[in-house]
Amino acid sequence: MRGWMRSNLNGLPGTYWYLWTGMLVNKVGGFGILFLSLYLVNTRGLDPTAAGAVVGLNGLGGAVGVLAGGVLADRWGRRRTLLACHAAASALMFTLAFVSWLPAIAVISCLLGAAQTMAGPAMVAAIVDVVPEHDRTRAFNLQFWAFNLGTAAAALLAGLLAEASFTLLFVVDGAATFATFLVFLLRVPETLPPRAATAGTALPPPGRRGLHTALTDRFFLPFVGLTLLLAVLSSQTSTILPLAMKADGLGPSAYGALMAFAGGLIVAGQLFVPRLIGTRSKAVVLATANALLAVGFTLVAFADAVPLYVVAAVIWTIGSMAAAPPNAEIIAELSPADLRGRYQGVFYLTFPLAGFIAPALGGVGLQRLGDRHWLICGVLGVLAAAGHLLTGRARERRAAELRAVRAGDGTPARAGRLSG
Repeated sequence: MRGWMRSNLNGLPGTYWYLWTGMLVNKVGGFGILFLSLYLVNTRGLDPTAAGAVVGLNGLGGAVGVLAGGVLADRWGRRRTLLACHAAASALMFTLAFVSWLPAIAVISCLLGAAQTMAGPAMVAAIVDVVPEHDRTRAFNLQFWAFNLGTAAAALLAGLLAEASFTLLFVVDGAATFATFLVFLLRVPETLPPRAATAGTALPPPGRRGLHTALTDRFFLPFVGLTLLLAVLSSQTSTILPLAMKADGLGPSAYGALMAFAGGLIVAGQLFVPRLIGTRSKAVVLATANALLAVGFTLVAFADAVPLYVVAAVIWTIGSMAAAPPNAEIIAELSPADLRGRYQGVFYLTFPLAGFIAPALGGVGLQRLGDRHWLICGVLGVLAAAGHLLTGRARERRAAELRAVRAGDGTPARAGRLSG
């Protein structure tokens, strides 16, 4: 056991652990959006379609915020971006706790999405900055582990708070976000590296590089599109699943317990994932992960009691666990050092987009199609799995060539091929 702990925890930089701690604290209290749809239906009297539209605005704001966060992380710095977005998110969550006017709630939902998603690109770019390449697999695995440890605790606590008071729920969320702000303010230095040299990388020189470089990368964009399908599936658990369970007569506490169970499964098993997937092709691992999500969400169509929901949750959670490390590694492999924030911003754009698509279309789908909505989710998972199998080999060749160039082993001919 001591050897296992050393192999997972030892040797990572102190700055990484402060970033990790701040994210964990934020996730433990980050349940405001998780229960926003139930708040709008139960307290504000909206139907699922209207509630889905308001929650969808959170994802729409997040789409803007995540791109801004990527650009700011490269230009303004990782630390400043993290401080600004957490301060803003804390203030907005406190405001949401005491606002009852629906248009104001909709605006706050949109702004809150922007503030919350700005943190993602800066956080991951800072981790890549401070963690050596050979340690990044376990660093990203530990990050996902902490994310889900916090989510499990948040879901369990939020289910109890939602039964008592949604106002208290939003206040606790705002306090946790402010605590994260303090951790970053006091303990996290700036990690932004000097502008990397681009000689030999077959990329435009620094003055001509920017967000468009990531947006026109023909190896990177298909991966982002497939990740969007994965994110749309995963977002069902925080947006549409509570409404489906409510239709089956299950209350917020049952949903909170299910999410806590899924998070607990990740906490128990995530640290073993690197050994499980080993040196297997990332494309095969991601295809398998998406197939498991497809099976899990298809089973929701037949679930009408907690035990069946638990079986479905086990299957989709295993898929999520397998997908996390290769997803993070691929982004780190494909992004130039001086454009890490922008590449992370484009990648993280998938999650707010999914946060808009999943509730906006999912609310309509659940209301009009019923359980057939979950069958459509299964089809999306199968399509994503097939996409990874079709595009994975070219993507992995690209990553290998870029590693060779960064190591100083790329020949001019090889570097020329990278311009494609």
